Amino acid sequence: MQAQNPSHALASTLVDEFARGGVTDAVLAPGSRSAALAMALHDDPRIRLHVELDERSAGFLAIGLGRATGRPAPVLVTSGSAVANLHPAVVEADEGRVPMVVLTADRPPELRATGASQTIAQEAIFGRSPRWYVSLGVAEDRPDSDALWRSTAARALAEAGGLAGPPGPVHLNLPFREPSVPSADDGRAPPAAPFENRLDGRSGRAPWTQVRRAPRELPAEEIQRFAGRVLTTQRGAVVVGSTDAAPGPILEFAHAAGWPVLAEATSGVRSLGGPRAERLAVAHAPLLLSHEGFARGHTPDLVVRIGRTGLSPEVGAWLSSSVPQVLLDPDGAWADPERTIGDLLVADVAPTCAALAAALGLPGGSSWLDSWRRADAAARAVLDRHLDAEARPTEPRVARDLGAVVPDPATLVVASSMPVRDLDRFLAPRSGLRVVANRGASGIDGFVSTALGVALAAAEPSVTAPVRGPTVALTGDLALLHDANGFHLAPDAPTVDLTIVVVDNDGGGIFSFLPQAGFPGSFERVFGTPHGRDLAGLATFHRLGYAAVSRADELPGAVSAAIAAGGLQLVHVRTDRPANVALHRELTTAVHRALDPLT
Repeated sequence: MQAQNPSHALASTLVDEFARGGVTDAVLAPGSRSAALAMALHDDPRIRLHVELDERSAGFLAIGLGRATGRPAPVLVTSGSAVANLHPAVVEADEGRVPMVVLTADRPPELRATGASQTIAQEAIFGRSPRWYVSLGVAEDRPDSDALWRSTAARALAEAGGLAGPPGPVHLNLPFREPSVPSADDGRAPPAAPFENRLDGRSGRAPWTQVRRAPRELPAEEIQRFAGRVLTTQRGAVVVGSTDAAPGPILEFAHAAGWPVLAEATSGVRSLGGPRAERLAVAHAPLLLSHEGFARGHTPDLVVRIGRTGLSPEVGAWLSSSVPQVLLDPDGAWADPERTIGDLLVADVAPTCAALAAALGLPGGSSWLDSWRRADAAARAVLDRHLDAEARPTEPRVARDLGAVVPDPATLVVASSMPVRDLDRFLAPRSGLRVVANRGASGIDGFVSTALGVALAAAEPSVTAPVRGPTVALTGDLALLHDANGFHLAPDAPTVDLTIVVVDNDGGGIFSFLPQAGFPGSFERVFGTPHGRDLAGLATFHRLGYAAVSRADELPGAVSAAIAAGGLQLVHVRTDRPANVALHRELTTAVHRALDPLT
């Protein structure tokens, strides 16, 4: 590989090594100091380059790609404040265990602390969030440059994928001296001499360092010991939060134990589990456990927890310190917000659950499981009856109907705040639906870009994604507006198929459920924050297809038509915040009445 100058050599070598290491996508927010890397990414046919105008959106586009594929999509920005705009995405990658490689171009040392334009202190700017941080020196024509640069790129990919811990962000800070483009003539100085030292990498286009991860499995005696504990527990439960673990083995374990599975919508257990999920997954656990008598009568003797929970305060309260609890996590992450975990098993989820199921032997039904199933069926019947009786669109019905109407297979990207909570309360068990959400830091920022990243991964046949089929998104109006810049994916937008369903209640709906709603003097201005924006106009501005839904029964047809049309589509559903609060309370009361005879 030939290079025209040191900056060109560094950029070309890093990109070549990324491609050798399996990178298929990269994201760029344009700038000058990053020119060498931007051009190298653009010119490499092995990597699809996605150009975003906004750095914050670029970071979350990389989050979406990383979530969809399980591989990092390097995101590149120029120096200065552009770097700081990546911080929200870095935080989400850290907390959400998303593989991510952040490439920040920097000014050379002689320009720092001089007042030079677009020059800030970028070293370790993301604090403790990155799994690994390195600031490469300014590129030089040295015999060891190939090994230095390639080993750095290989380690960056390995650390991002989870080397000594969970996957997460890696930060490479890259100072570039001029010239930073292949042509050395900048009009002010004579051309630099071509890079002389070899930049060939490993033979056969192999990565510089190949990392092989052995499964984290519990010893056989530990499996047998824990299986014995399960066999002596009649009133057990599996609680599953956000996780990338395959749902099949989790359900196999619960089936063998005869336990119910309280699975958050983002776990995949409820939406990818098929018929077994329909028998074991409790769809309406938050509503069931808000009934004092049911919760008291269904206190478990043992709970196995998998993934990161937190969507339901009712489930959190049920998991009290008096309940013995075991957390199974492949990285030993301390996912214990209630501070009630008694045992932490550090092992891969799928093989551990499969081994436990095999050790337990024949499937065990139980009256305990039957009582959960009866209660969940009663709740679902009353919910369906109440939701179907209302002609106007409501937020719970949008979540229920959207979760049912998207085809098998498909991916549903859901925003934080009320959309993910409504999906958690009202999504019925089904198969073929992957649910994706940014539940690391649980913010609404970057939602449009995350959904676009997921859609881009699903649309590319050469990219391995867990679920094919269309990508649909469910969001509130504030999350949509917060990341509307994400639609500026200019060159690639016509090739992206994404249907976004926006629930528009003109403000922040979740705050109406919180104590501050009792202070009307300040509530609307500082919490409700009505924006009064015309989302149809926003769709026109960003060249999105648009459909408005005015009746509840119109949503399935509108979503199906939008998916069939392809491209970027916005399905607009207007709702009312006070009416939404009243409906949620009405539904809770109706479920409680249905549960009274069962408790």
